Amino acid sequence: MVKHIILWRLRSDLSETEKREKALAIKKGLEGLKGQIPGLIDIHVQIDGRLQTSNADIMLDSTLDSFDSLKGYAVHPAHVAVADGVVRPNTELRTCLDYEI
Repeated sequence: MVKHIILWRLRSDLSETEKREKALAIKKGLEGLKGQIPGLIDIHVQIDGRLQTSNADIMLDSTLDSFDSLKGYAVHPAHVAVADGVVRPNTELRTCLDYEI
């Protein structure tokens, strides 16, 4: 199995209200992928409870059954639609950690 962890920082030009709205949209879009993508076992987006020591606004924590499934997830049309439609336009920094479990 593979863990796919992403941290994003929302665009700094967004107001706090806009940041909350965009974070909720990102969470809804990404968590909505569960059951749509082969090999995607679990997906959770953390947007609440962030401490002031954090330098990221959003965390994606997902589990896939294999590295091949992770590669398929990256190009799956449903994932690409969320990434291009709501994630990339509203974030300015992305950090990724993929590892086997």
